[in-house]
Amino acid sequence: MKNFVLVVVLLFTITACNTKRLENTKELSREIKASQIVRVTNTQLIYTVDEWGKKIAKIVEKSLQKELEANPEKAGEICKDLSKIPLVNALQKEYGVQIELLGENDKNNPGLKPKEKELLDAYLYSAKTNATANDNVQLLNDTLLVYNVPVPAENPICKTCMGSQETSFALWRLLFNKKEIIRKLDVKKLKE
Repeated sequence: MKNFVLVVVLLFTITACNTKRLENTKELSREIKASQIVRVTNTQLIYTVDEWGKKIAKIVEKSLQKELEANPEKAGEICKDLSKIPLVNALQKEYGVQIELLGENDKNNPGLKPKEKELLDAYLYSAKTNATANDNVQLLNDTLLVYNVPVPAENPICKTCMGSQETSFALWRLLFNKKEIIRKLDVKKLKE
């Protein structure tokens, strides 16, 4: 009888160890995948920024419109600092993106890269001549990509946020960091 109990205890211990070992191997394989070098081409980065930019810009625009309707007395404050809108703040954290609304007065903004100032001028020229302007993704340097999309001139955002300008014009600026994009892409792959 003692031998039988000893065998049962021994079998139970072996099975318990094997189960734990299986769990450890799954965790280990996840960690190995997470630490592997991921190769992402510039084309993939640009495609991803374009896809995310379209989604984020639509969400942010709707959120800003709702916030302006709900708090018209705070319009100037909200337009200057979009992170005060909870949904915008959450998107910035989730995607590691900096979201701004630019206007004609931002031509002299020292925070913009030279290429961004050129883009701003081009979009402004399109607005002044009533030409159609589309969204755009640009690689700014080795670490940054920017997604721009103009706000339609008839949109209340242009009048409310950029009312002091000569031209009814506003431009979404979504600044992405390559590391954050790759990290987010890598997390998606791990989940699949």
